[in-house]
Amino acid sequence: MRKVGFELRPREGGGTEFVPLVNGVSLIDLIARYERGEGLDPAGVYSGLVLDAAAFGSLRKYLLGAPSTQYALLGCICGDTGCWPLQARIHADADTVTWDSFHQPHRPERDYSGFGPFVFDRPQYDKALQLLN
Repeated sequence: MRKVGFELRPREGGGTEFVPLVNGVSLIDLIARYERGEGLDPAGVYSGLVLDAAAFGSLRKYLLGAPSTQYALLGCICGDTGCWPLQARIHADADTVTWDSFHQPHRPERDYSGFGPFVFDRPQYDKALQLLN
């Protein structure tokens, strides 16, 4: 199982950006490496989700997801989540939280089947979410 972390950091130009970490590595870096390795162009043009610009409601509730829905885990470098998001399914049960079925909605022909799934221990995931307050 992997370890999840969440980082809140100031965004250049103002605001706060939210960046997921997998085993201590930014999801931004992980997807950039994957896309470059697959020869995808453009590759790795993501940033964290700009919290001041998006209406997530409860970020904790958002990150526990619903299995049939795609959730943006990253947004575009421009700061607009809808412009170039990296989406995934988030499925949570009593023991684990899984991010899978990664998808770039503006490039539906892209194959992300080799990226993930990322499976996290639910108690560790919940503890990481508590740090978001």
